[in-house]
Amino acid sequence: QVQLVETGGGLVQAGASLRLSCAASGRSLSSYAMGWFRQAPGEEREFVAAIRWSGGHTYYGDSVKGRFTISRDIAKSTVYLQMNSLKPEDTAVYYCAATTQGMAVTELYRYWGQGTQVTVSS
Repeated sequence: QVQLVETGGGLVQAGASLRLSCAASGRSLSSYAMGWFRQAPGEEREFVAAIRWSGGHTYYGDSVKGRFTISRDIAKSTVYLQMNSLKPEDTAVYYCAATTQGMAVTELYRYWGQGTQVTVSS
């Protein structure tokens, strides 16, 4: 079992930055990839970014490339999502998730956090 707890959401204005954190616990993450997803009201859950725990390889969704950065702190078992140049369309609940298979496929993620709300005002 992997437990995930997201923090860092909030209300910001367009153009601002925000950093989300996801603290993981329960077992070694060495064989996992950690991902961030988001879901806006009435929309499907969307892949945002992922990072492979061992090696740090990263992968991003097209809508956030160049604005968002995913990273991890191995000592703290924490994954971060640095979000810059935020836009109103980035408004959503952001979820952290863990998988041992693939990186960008929602259905392959086995463990999920409870989500944190990010609201970007225009």
